[in-house]
Amino acid sequence: MDIHSQKILILDFGSQYTQLIARRVREARVYCEIHPYNKGLDFIKEFNPKGIILSGGPSSVYDKGAPKIDKKIFGLNIPILGICYGMQLTAKLLGGRVERSKKREYGGAELYVDNAGDLFRGLGMGALQVWMSHGDRVEELPPGFKAIARSDNSALCAMRDGKGKIYGVQFHPEVVHTPKGDRIIKNFLFEICGCSPSWTMRSFIDTAIEDIRSKAGHDRVVCGISGGVDSAVAALLVHKAIGNNLTCIFVDNGVLRKGEADKVEETLKRSFHMNIRRVNASARFLKKLKGVEDPERKRKIIGNEFIRVFQDEARKIKSVKFLAQGTLYPDVIESVSFKGPSATIKSHHNVGGLLKTMKLKLIEPLRELFKDEVRLLGRELGMPEEIIDRQPFPGPGLAIRIIGEVTAKRCDILREADSIVLEEIKKAGLYRKMWQSFAVLLPIKTVGVMGDERTYENTVALRAVDSVDGMTADWVRLPYDVMERISKRVINEVRGVNRVVYDISSKPPSTIEWE
Repeated sequence: MDIHSQKILILDFGSQYTQLIARRVREARVYCEIHPYNKGLDFIKEFNPKGIILSGGPSSVYDKGAPKIDKKIFGLNIPILGICYGMQLTAKLLGGRVERSKKREYGGAELYVDNAGDLFRGLGMGALQVWMSHGDRVEELPPGFKAIARSDNSALCAMRDGKGKIYGVQFHPEVVHTPKGDRIIKNFLFEICGCSPSWTMRSFIDTAIEDIRSKAGHDRVVCGISGGVDSAVAALLVHKAIGNNLTCIFVDNGVLRKGEADKVEETLKRSFHMNIRRVNASARFLKKLKGVEDPERKRKIIGNEFIRVFQDEARKIKSVKFLAQGTLYPDVIESVSFKGPSATIKSHHNVGGLLKTMKLKLIEPLRELFKDEVRLLGRELGMPEEIIDRQPFPGPGLAIRIIGEVTAKRCDILREADSIVLEEIKKAGLYRKMWQSFAVLLPIKTVGVMGDERTYENTVALRAVDSVDGMTADWVRLPYDVMERISKRVINEVRGVNRVVYDISSKPPSTIEWE
């Protein structure tokens, strides 16, 4: 079965939760895509979805320039679920009345189900915990609609039309704070839209390999790998499709973790017999970084130099026509957001220069996947757990974990300290239980005493955070004995360090990385 033969269209009105809707649909093994609300009727007809979900959004339906859709969408005989703003917009467009609520609802609330059919099937008639986030509410339903749930603040918390095709909910079923929200979404997918759970990694692999072969033909493809999950899985998928017509280029930029380049090269060559060219450009990168302290300049220098090194190496390969890279779906969503791409907080690699100067075409085999789906794909492809479960590592590497100037000596100090951190975290069985754990080298020297002698040496900060997607994060309450072992080992084994501190900042207001 073609994995795209049944799909859900999510129209984005700017909600902070839109990606969560897509994740819940994908978790139910139904393929979906997010597109801006203003894609138009012709696009929707061509997309041919089994159902449409209208996301929430920050606007009021009465705001000047508030996002709206063509009313004719409701006449396409396609099941529609409006969430929060999506419900309010549906009600207004179809003749209902929406007004500012006298009491805004933000946070947890109790939902009382009045109709335990289709959308709320299997949830009973009692109270459900749900998550509200709205200032407007539907005061009068459109003609032909019925209320199917209420809250203490609103008698019209969920609605459906007489044909059972158009639904609206005032709350957010996609967030974890609505414990049974996944069941509501599944009811929409399976009971109302008639979807089947056919979106699997096996079916994705079969389709992706066919697409890659169709696009690349017998031409050669290059792919930059960094040791991260995304680039490794993308490279392996392309390798499965075209074999030795793929050449992977691994640029050792001098700011990688201890033994990382050797480990990645050995794993991919040994396990999958992939064609890998390793370029040792450490001296080249460190020379460019000399005297640079600003984190954004570090990122740009590393990104630009990577392009130059990669391009020099790729030119040595004859008949290269394609560049493969591990772009993920969140990047694609961001680039097509109806609000436009967000302001640049951090920058790194930009392949635009490569595509233009080398006249390469792009292959992005992971552009439909979320991070957790990439890990599932990696397992399905037989990739070793040491790569699949690898914690996120920034593209600029240790350069943004060295506060201040990046030198070979400071890289060596941080590499050794970071290696001890990871070793002890893994030994304690905590590595897979957190999002990231790493060391940071601070531009601070402090007085210490070692062997009856006073020292004046570097400070290392330990950072361990837990997160679902990296958008928000909380510091991990590491056991004291683990922190003690890390501190003792770093101070005793890493020459040049005499103090270790622990970062207890959450994101927001802090970021996960220090730079």
